[in-house]
Amino acid sequence: MQKKGKFFLFTIAEFDQWLLDTRFSRSIRLVQNHHTYQPGYVQFTGNNHFTLLEGMEHFHMAERGFAEIAQNLTSFPDGTVAVCRALDKVPAGIKGANQEGICLENLGNFDTGGDTMAPAHRDAIVRINALLCREFHLVPSSDSIVYHHWYDLNSGKRTDGTGMTKSCPGSAFFGGNTVAAARSGFIPLVAEAWAELTGGAPSAPPAILRTAVVNASSLNVRRGQGAAYPIVKSLGRGVKVNIYATANGWCRIHPSEQQWVAERYLKKSG
Repeated sequence: MQKKGKFFLFTIAEFDQWLLDTRFSRSIRLVQNHHTYQPGYVQFTGNNHFTLLEGMEHFHMAERGFAEIAQNLTSFPDGTVAVCRALDKVPAGIKGANQEGICLENLGNFDTGGDTMAPAHRDAIVRINALLCREFHLVPSSDSIVYHHWYDLNSGKRTDGTGMTKSCPGSAFFGGNTVAAARSGFIPLVAEAWAELTGGAPSAPPAILRTAVVNASSLNVRRGQGAAYPIVKSLGRGVKVNIYATANGWCRIHPSEQQWVAERYLKKSG
């Protein structure tokens, strides 16, 4: 693992272990797949991962007005993956699909006539999607793994490629960017890798009492039911969480660990 500032760069094996070792609080139902378009393969030198990430963050902040880099994860042609925006933070990836989504940017231009995906990159993209499905109890399908191209840019509604859309993650991404192409050329590969990780069946998701949305600019997550307990982390406004238990005005938002938030700073989801 390498680190520079906020960015962590992993091999796929390291990323696998990091997911197993890290506890997340945000409700996740979607894995978004994107391509960067620019920068592409020609800008990647094999050792400038952090320079490219810093450049993307600068663009997202200066040109797009974002608070930080848009994506949670970035994959590279050499088969590595970077954690960019914390997974417990809502990404700025697909309008209408961000709140419970993880945004994966795959470096390159995968439109027809663009970059030819390197074998190591191809394997990494498949594996990253499978690992995220395992971590968040998702079964690989075109409902849990989505492309930017399937969402209307104006309305944020899923249109499966009609209306005002981008070609992202590329018109040649694993055979195409349509739903049919994903179902025939990409999702079966993810499902095969996911089956190796899970034995072909997802672990049983824990029982959820209800879901809620953080209604404070920064909500402290504590190790117990009360403000005297140590802070584990903080969650930003708009983050959707699952509630597994309630007691004394506090809600446990992790299925097994003591991660509690004050109920008064949550609002009903939906």
